[in-house]
Amino acid sequence: MNPTFATPPTFLGTLRTDSQARFVTAGIPYDIGTTNRAGTRFGPAAIRTASRMLVDGVNPWQWTAPAELDLADIGDFEIMLGDIRESLRLIEMRAAALSGHLVALGGDHTVTLPLLRGLAPRTGPLGLVHFDAHVDTWPDSFGQPMGHGSVFYHAINEGLVDPRRMIQIGIRSPVGRDVWDWTVGQGVTILPAEECHRLGVDGVVEQIRRVTGDGATYLTFDIDAIDPSQAPGTGTPEIGGLWTWQAQAIIRRLGGIDWRGMDVVEVSPPYDSAEITALAAATFAFEYLSLFRAD
Repeated sequence: MNPTFATPPTFLGTLRTDSQARFVTAGIPYDIGTTNRAGTRFGPAAIRTASRMLVDGVNPWQWTAPAELDLADIGDFEIMLGDIRESLRLIEMRAAALSGHLVALGGDHTVTLPLLRGLAPRTGPLGLVHFDAHVDTWPDSFGQPMGHGSVFYHAINEGLVDPRRMIQIGIRSPVGRDVWDWTVGQGVTILPAEECHRLGVDGVVEQIRRVTGDGATYLTFDIDAIDPSQAPGTGTPEIGGLWTWQAQAIIRRLGGIDWRGMDVVEVSPPYDSAEITALAAATFAFEYLSLFRAD
């Protein structure tokens, strides 16, 4: 067995690279939808590197080993330099062509929109568990309709997600009252970070299960849901967030939901410290895959 530092620089060190695996990881080195600090184009590589810390044993909570799943890392999706709409089209095409269960490594949060566009035609409108500091339901991002702050405005309007089965966890940024009221008016459940702290892990899990129900569901994890004291490497940090142990504990308790895919986004290595943000992101993807067992 290779020592950690010699583990291949793929996600969880997998040697499989074809797209026929049951579980497929892919990077999306995209950050042209960013409204503050850039750098998430380097997120996929950093998450993969940090994931090598997670392959020297099994998950002690689930007693499962994601690295032993039928898992492949197919590399990075192609984007079109400087072209938001063409990049989103290319991402959607790659996502739609995959038959396996995709875990995507961003990239800024804009990438979730084409991933949902690629998935929803096979599933119908998805339930959505959305960890974030921001609601991301602005009609546009400083005049750009396809920026990372508008992802779920479009996802709701396009029928990709069912807003009545959508829950946002960790919200705490400044937001326009019209944006908040529109989001809630669509049927979205918002759990602000302070409410998550008050409810505790079990209370948040109960709310997630109540909202998502039995239908097909997607998990999107913006790393800025985590307090910047524990995840500084992101473009839009907001104080008062979840701690890593809270988010980890919540994901660990979400087995049995009809999961159809996951992404972790907004890791910006230029602002990271000692790789702690990348490690948090890798661990959340690891915990998600730990919800599944090898056949």
